[in-house]
Amino acid sequence: MTEPSRETPPEAAEPAPGEDEATTERPVEGADDGEVRAGAADAAQSADEDTASAVDAEPARDEAADGGEATSAELSEAQAELAAQRELRARIEQRKAEKEGPVAAGAKLSGKAADLLAAVRAVESGTKPVGSLLEAPEPETRRPAPAAAPATTVRPAPVERAAASAETLTAVREVLALGGAPESLTGQVAAVLGEGAAEVLREDPWQLLSVPGVQPEHADGFARALLGAECGPGDPRRSVALVAWLLERAALKGHTALEDAAVRAGLSTMSVPDPEEAVQQAVSEGAVLVFQEEDDQVAEEDAEKDEEAAPEEVDVPVLLGLDRYALAEESLADGLARLARTVTADDWEGPELVRAAGAHGLVAHTGGEAARGEPVALAEAARTRGLRVAVAAHSENGVRRLRSLAPAGRGAEPSSADTAESAGPAGGRPDTDPVTVAALLSGAAGPGRDEEGALALDLLVVLDAPQLDVETAAMLVESLPDGCRLVLSGDPGVLGSAGAGRVFGDVLAARVCPQVASRVPDPGPIGELVSGIGVGELNQVEAPGKEIVIVPVRDAGEAVHRTVQLVADSVPRAIGVPAEQTQVITVGHGGSAGTRALNAALKQRLNPGPGRFGGFDPGDRVGYGTAPGHTVTGTVVSADAEGLRLECEGEELVVPKERVESALRHGWALTAHQAAGMRWPAAVVVLPGDAAQGLDRAWVYTAFGRGERHLSVVHGVDQALPRAVSEGVAQERTTRLRPLLEALLAAGEE
Repeated sequence: MTEPSRETPPEAAEPAPGEDEATTERPVEGADDGEVRAGAADAAQSADEDTASAVDAEPARDEAADGGEATSAELSEAQAELAAQRELRARIEQRKAEKEGPVAAGAKLSGKAADLLAAVRAVESGTKPVGSLLEAPEPETRRPAPAAAPATTVRPAPVERAAASAETLTAVREVLALGGAPESLTGQVAAVLGEGAAEVLREDPWQLLSVPGVQPEHADGFARALLGAECGPGDPRRSVALVAWLLERAALKGHTALEDAAVRAGLSTMSVPDPEEAVQQAVSEGAVLVFQEEDDQVAEEDAEKDEEAAPEEVDVPVLLGLDRYALAEESLADGLARLARTVTADDWEGPELVRAAGAHGLVAHTGGEAARGEPVALAEAARTRGLRVAVAAHSENGVRRLRSLAPAGRGAEPSSADTAESAGPAGGRPDTDPVTVAALLSGAAGPGRDEEGALALDLLVVLDAPQLDVETAAMLVESLPDGCRLVLSGDPGVLGSAGAGRVFGDVLAARVCPQVASRVPDPGPIGELVSGIGVGELNQVEAPGKEIVIVPVRDAGEAVHRTVQLVADSVPRAIGVPAEQTQVITVGHGGSAGTRALNAALKQRLNPGPGRFGGFDPGDRVGYGTAPGHTVTGTVVSADAEGLRLECEGEELVVPKERVESALRHGWALTAHQAAGMRWPAAVVVLPGDAAQGLDRAWVYTAFGRGERHLSVVHGVDQALPRAVSEGVAQERTTRLRPLLEALLAAGEE
């Protein structure tokens, strides 16, 4: 790959994706009574500016707010999916509540963590022993799913959540007006805080931070307007809310927990007088949980560096986390351990992956795009053994690619004999016909569930496993019966999930199951280029068929111009890939060459129009965020009273009109986080000068690998690109799944 030599001046741009903006927060004492009026109106947009992945998280929250407005017969696929997820999460919480002890965490508490827990004890009763909250619950086993044919299973009916009453909305509207907050937040506040939302805000105005997109300065101005002289930067209510807000903000960047030192540092930038006291207050009130789980491998490495240091002297960080992510990680670890223990080992003949799946309940499979055929072949082999099988991918785009790999007679058009033999309860797809993870969980596709709510499966193969966030993974594993085999497959080099967690990476790092690495390389010049990037090398690759083209640019304006030219003219003419099959990928949404600017320019060239349907016209390419980390790409077909009608991968999808503005974007250009798990015949990756700070190896690896036949790189970052590939290792996510898995499965071996 040839790099342009000329220097590119950096552009003044928005913060790079993932950049912390905590230092810009203003203390409450200086907050103007009306500042929230100016800031909170853009709250929903500001969260998506925070990180490139946050855009995928916001629509799910909007969905939760709107979920009660349709009848079960009229639920869209996205609403049904979220309803099923809420039902499963409630069942997980009920299972945890029924256990004798609380969530297992912090088995080795000491020092500061012990002090934090002592604060909890004092508030609760003062009589509980320190170890009472640290007892590990007895592992719970699920009765195996009956061996009946899938046709006997049932699908759970979607569960609707009641919409906020008119009285609640009126009361919330009034209190928002008193605090100077925009009326547009009414629905979100009522959805997040419930029927008593107005009273909650009167008593604790900083609960406004619970609404996605609201920033601390907005909540400070709101609190000052409501409380006047009673509020201050050290108000305990403010401190507790800010601790929770920092952890929610961290979750948008993938963390399920944060070190207490990082939380205290964040509080210091927001004028909290005593950050340590604020953390203790948040723990004592149950707003956050505290953990200290020693990583045995790290402890051993530290001990080797200093032979005189005893293992107990190793400084183990104290972690703080929100209960929703703690619950998900605990449930996921329990579920993975359960699957690993309850499978009856069997000798399966075949390739390494087939043999490993026969002998173990949990298997990890790694490889690039060409390796996807291996788990598909495993699924077919298992099906010939009479097992109930499902293959799930992250997106419909991934499902389409998997169908192209399926053996003849297994895929998009099953034969009548296959349908009679293996169709699910809906009489549609065979077990091995791939589905999305979201459709599998919601019951929209797949084998259905048994009387206990478990998926009627003996083997589940999950592709694009790096895109699994911890909550989705927990619901998926919780849905599997005892004795079911689970194979997680994916490319560990790509960007992680848009939601919190590092599920695939933690499973690999824990080494608690067989790991099968594919030896099948991705073919062609693009495969060769991406393989080099994966090991930190940006190699020059021969591309005689113009599979890879580098287009140097001087500034962002030229980058936009050349991108439009490539998509509309050059790629169709030289490569034979039409504009509708070419995907533009850039670093973020903002900036002079972000998705907004690129989509505006591409719409003007490819499908000009007035945007008469909420900013969209028939023929527009769009990206629809149906759930956290799940962006569906499609084309606008028409609009009617129900909403905007899209065609997505050959299927029609309706976006309710009240969700068009918040959940829909033009989709000619996407971020790499949105594009992860998907591929197109051609990809144009845009790297303007202001993108340099947002680049790392995983980003480049993901973006450059989205094109099947052709890759154009609009290059304006000069030497920042090779530096990102060789040195730009992405920041590790702080999670707890790895030590939990190690502890559970090590205990089982003992």
